[in-house]
Amino acid sequence: MRSGFVLALIFAATSPAVADVDEGGDGIGRGTEKGTIGVGIIVGEPTGICGRLYMRDDQAIQAAVGGAFFGGGIQVHADYVFHPFILQKRSSFVLATYLGPGARVIQYSNGREDSSLAFGLRAVGGLLFDFEQPLDAFVEVAGVFEYNFEDGEGGGIALNAGAGIRYYF
Repeated sequence: MRSGFVLALIFAATSPAVADVDEGGDGIGRGTEKGTIGVGIIVGEPTGICGRLYMRDDQAIQAAVGGAFFGGGIQVHADYVFHPFILQKRSSFVLATYLGPGARVIQYSNGREDSSLAFGLRAVGGLLFDFEQPLDAFVEVAGVFEYNFEDGEGGGIALNAGAGIRYYF
């Protein structure tokens, strides 16, 4: 199972459709020399490691796994994001917005013996500083509608916010 996922990720990263440069002139201007896979850190909710895979010049899948300090547990989320607007285009960076849907799984741990699992749908929006070097920096906010599987908890609303940096290869 894992090897199939890794092979699919490698295939997606090396396929010509992923590495195209600014297909319609309205993307964020990513070149083939920068790479399509980015890995880095995120600080906030959650705090941990993050990654991004560009599917097209203006579309990406991003994910993170880390500690959820407000919830007191481990959180994993993934989003499919679009870059609808470029706010600034300079020789050293491009400042773009992004938004999209996603999903989150969080294991709330309220002590050693009391923990629960929640699944949520995310709506994420953020700013992306796409530098000329193989780096980008981001800040994002996501609203989450979640269902907690602990007895009597049910549905609820949560908020995620974070900032981070990724290196592309």
